[in-house]
Amino acid sequence: MSIEEDVNSVEEKETNTDDIRKVTARTYAAELKATAHDLDKKESLSAYFTILAAGFGLISDGYQNNLMTMSNVIFKQLYPKDYTSTVSTRVSNALLVGAVLGQVFVGLICDRVGRKVAIVATTLMIVIGATLGTAAHGAHGSAQGLFWFLTFARGITGIGVGGEYPASSTSASEAANETALNNRGPVFIMVTNFVLSFGGPLAVSVFLIVLSAAGENHLETVWRVCFGIGILLPLTVFFFRLRMLSSKLYRKGAIKRRVPYQLVFKRYWRELIGTCGAWFLYDFVTFPNGVFSGTIISSVIHNGDIKKTAEWQLLLGVIALPGVFVGAYLCNRLGRRNTMMLGFSGYLLFGLIIGLAYNKITKIVPLFVIFYGLMQSVGNMGPGDMLGLTSSESYATPIRGTCYGLSAAIGKTGAAVGTQAFTPIQNNLGKQWTFIIAAICGVAGVLITYFCVPDMTGIDLADEDAKFMKYLADNGWEGEVGEGDEKGLFTDRRVAEAGSAEEH
Repeated sequence: MSIEEDVNSVEEKETNTDDIRKVTARTYAAELKATAHDLDKKESLSAYFTILAAGFGLISDGYQNNLMTMSNVIFKQLYPKDYTSTVSTRVSNALLVGAVLGQVFVGLICDRVGRKVAIVATTLMIVIGATLGTAAHGAHGSAQGLFWFLTFARGITGIGVGGEYPASSTSASEAANETALNNRGPVFIMVTNFVLSFGGPLAVSVFLIVLSAAGENHLETVWRVCFGIGILLPLTVFFFRLRMLSSKLYRKGAIKRRVPYQLVFKRYWRELIGTCGAWFLYDFVTFPNGVFSGTIISSVIHNGDIKKTAEWQLLLGVIALPGVFVGAYLCNRLGRRNTMMLGFSGYLLFGLIIGLAYNKITKIVPLFVIFYGLMQSVGNMGPGDMLGLTSSESYATPIRGTCYGLSAAIGKTGAAVGTQAFTPIQNNLGKQWTFIIAAICGVAGVLITYFCVPDMTGIDLADEDAKFMKYLADNGWEGEVGEGDEKGLFTDRRVAEAGSAEEH
């Protein structure tokens, strides 16, 4: 038999759907509601491990996101002539560009191939990128070569970091829905935004420990060790991720072929504007303020050494953390949308206070750091906590990874734009304008959230899945749904009923 005949034979087997059971929107909804929370011991254990693994995986993302905060300060001291603002922005933005690619493509892989494949792939990308970054060198000791190498390595890391967002977050949301429906919001926040936010203080703490051990005369050793620790964090959960199961929602609802993207956009266009737009504004403000906060503090304390800058940076990160807990507390009580609007309102308040009184407030360093930290804290409380949560709840399981990844990618685009614009804004308009623009973004965020972000507080994800399938049926879509033993052929009600009659 020829190769061509073999291929045709395989394709015929793949496209033969006679052996696949036929389901309608009504039977799908009934089965989903009956079994969505009915887990056996293995499924229940896997769900808990999926939630924990998401937390440990995303802490490595938080570490990588904040790694350049103090590295920027070191590089400016080691290479004062070579590490210009242009080079600094390029190295910092490499992670963002990689993250955008990772979020989009891994989001698609999440839905089209599987949650487990996506999660394992992102872990490997972070390990490879962090290893290259740790070993980075320029040809013949060239500083510019070193920074181009770092740019490439941070880009690879970024693909993994970005991919973690849809891969870990969608899995954690579905697992929390199965095991803790009423507390899905707080659980999701604690294993996503809390660990991402904790990555900031963790990165600075590691930096201070390594700096104290190596000394300020060995700064190259300091940054390489800090980069190297970024290799270990994702490896801590690699084994568990290899053993995880996909959620029951995904096993019953996955659409891996003939995904009706036009119908998806028609149903979810308003939600996409809400999650994408709000995430763009949030990252436009928060990411450059995180990356360049060490530089900002260094300029405010005047003649401060690296260690003192890092200590103020650590205080800034610690002040920002309580906002995560406040958001987790409020998300069920106030609702997702109201909590997000409250956080964006905080940007307006603290952005105007710092921006309008910048020249006076920067003369009192502790006061400046406290207000700066409070602005980041309300950001964590509102959009920081709620964006991932609403992006994981607003969309049905078959396209959750794709829509989450797209929303996060638009957010990271905002971060790249903000990082690129940060230095020109400071140089041309004045340093206070970075905070005034944050206040303006806060107003825009409140409006987008109010009009476009749905509030899914207390709503079972299975309910949205059932509505989505009914919507597809009403619009004439037919195709395979689910994976493995849960796979079915979603088809016209009359066809399914005819097939059922033949079986009996």
